[in-house]
Amino acid sequence: MISHIKGVIEEKFNNSIIVDVHGVGYEITVSSLDYKNYNLNEEQKFYTYHAIRENAEELYGFSSLVAKKLFELLISVQGIGPKAAIAILSLAEPEEVRNAIANADASFVSKASGIGKKSAERVIVDLKDKVGIPSHYGATEPINKALSSEPDEALDALIALGFPLKEATAALEKVDPNLPVEERIKLALKN
Repeated sequence: MISHIKGVIEEKFNNSIIVDVHGVGYEITVSSLDYKNYNLNEEQKFYTYHAIRENAEELYGFSSLVAKKLFELLISVQGIGPKAAIAILSLAEPEEVRNAIANADASFVSKASGIGKKSAERVIVDLKDKVGIPSHYGATEPINKALSSEPDEALDALIALGFPLKEATAALEKVDPNLPVEERIKLALKN
């Protein structure tokens, strides 16, 4: 399993990028939001999901571990494959998508390309209890820019330590988001 790739972005096309890692080019499909944020000739690290099917192998890349875990939750829903999960993650920052699911906002999820009303409702039913509590109410309202533009390093760290997304989110809810990352992690672990 390829868990992450770090290399230089050499090409970009159709929400895919090619990352050169010591002379080997990996094609990685990313969300529309990540695609816009990456520039050619920049070194980047991608958390990856390696999808293997009967007739294809594909890599899906994410800028944060939270986005990867949310992607894995999405593809666990019947009828939602990797391309549909990427379409859902392309709607907004991972925290906003997670919040929309936590708020049972099926209309937000159904805005994704290829996701109908029934599929969106299935995502809500299957994942509402798995994504943690809402960070704010009203999923279509943009959340605080400081929260949405930067991945939450404390949340990524807790997930890397083995916490499920729901528990990590709940533990950090009780911690002041303005504290340094290390302090937030310590306090979350005490809770």
